[in-house]
Amino acid sequence: MMKTMTCKQLGGACDIKLQAETFGQMAEISMAHGLEMIEQQDEAHIKAINIMKAIMRDPNTMQAWFAEKTAEFIALDED
Repeated sequence: MMKTMTCKQLGGACDIKLQAETFGQMAEISMAHGLEMIEQQDEAHIKAINIMKAIMRDPNTMQAWFAEKTAEFIALDED
């Protein structure tokens, strides 16, 4: 019952496909991918992570982002 989202769909910078069974898992996989790209000093991902850090600083903005992305995940067809 996996679903697929791209890094870009999750606020990232590339079209790599990430798969998970829940949105919580998807968020963790996305974060791990972002950290890996930062280690590789990928500028596009560094910019995307900085935008996400700004979103995370405001609890209301973060909650709205999480709700929107969770709904998008739920609406996806299973792979």
